[in-house]
Amino acid sequence: MRRLFAGQIATLVWLAASAFAQAPPTASKQAPAGPPKPAPRLADGRIDFTGLWRPADIFLIEDISLGLKPGETVPLNAWSQEKMKKQLSKEDPEANCLPMGVPRQAPYPWKFAEVPGYIYILFEGNIHSFRQVFMDGRAHPADPNPTWYGHSTGRWDKDTLVIDTVGFNDRFWFDFVGHPHTEQLHTVERYARPELAFLTEEVTITDPGAYTKPFTINAKHRLLPGDELLEYICQENQRDTQHLVGPAGRP
Repeated sequence: MRRLFAGQIATLVWLAASAFAQAPPTASKQAPAGPPKPAPRLADGRIDFTGLWRPADIFLIEDISLGLKPGETVPLNAWSQEKMKKQLSKEDPEANCLPMGVPRQAPYPWKFAEVPGYIYILFEGNIHSFRQVFMDGRAHPADPNPTWYGHSTGRWDKDTLVIDTVGFNDRFWFDFVGHPHTEQLHTVERYARPELAFLTEEVTITDPGAYTKPFTINAKHRLLPGDELLEYICQENQRDTQHLVGPAGRP
């Protein structure tokens, strides 16, 4: 089944790596996969993001530092370093069925839904929530009310969807390891579909209250052909947090 938790994803990755390492010599002689299929386009020529997507890696689930370029580190300031030392797994808002915020992802499918003037991002996991992106050219409010997903405006830069978001509350974590943020958080997401099967996501995080400088995370999402969002209610029979012990960390 496609409903796997992040810990299971990591286990499958390890098993796949082990199997590859033990593969017989003939495995390397198999015919290479064909070239990637091109991404579809709409009638007006713009790239089409239609489809059901799921994280293809764990960078925006378990630890955002995994999505940095080689040699880079998350530029924590003194406040965020101390904050992370005190985070406990059982206190993770996402584990307690609260919204993920941005740029965090759950290991469940999600999709874009577009109507004139708006793009919505619909999530199957977490609390079955959504994000609203204004595509009508409006500016951010001068003093937005802090919310879990903030105030998002979007625009197209050729084939790339750019989403600019401010107005966050300070209640969500970026990942399992507990990277924090403040209400000064400002994110810029850039989504592109270089081929049929994958969507790329680049997120630049700016938060002078928690980090010494802006930094950028890169992640990928894979297409789930012919699939649809299912109903998932995190709060229903939720028993996970009672088994979470110790400091925040990866599964």
